Amino acid sequence: MSAFDERERALEDKFKHDQELQFRIHARRNKILGLWAARLMRLPALEYDGYAKSLVMTEVDQHGGSEAVIRKLLTDFEDRGVEISEHRIRRHLTELQELARKEVMSEVKG
Repeated sequence: MSAFDERERALEDKFKHDQELQFRIHARRNKILGLWAARLMRLPALEYDGYAKSLVMTEVDQHGGSEAVIRKLLTDFEDRGVEISEHRIRRHLTELQELARKEVMSEVKG
């Protein structure tokens, strides 16, 4: 294998690794966000985890990233009579992104 091939392979491996980390961070963020939302909507405690998983799947299934998650949250909050602004959801999503990143990175390093 030539040096060029090795470098190309290393870059592809790094890209794959970075994409996997981003997926894990977003999944963790969405799970935490879902637990927060479930409490605000006063869902039964037994439904918290299922709702959180539904947010994780929303981003995956709809290929809409964070915007799909925000749309789902806005709709679900409205359906449950919870008054919350899109700005507050976005702000909380940003805060949880950093928390999720720290958690995932500590697991990767540890």
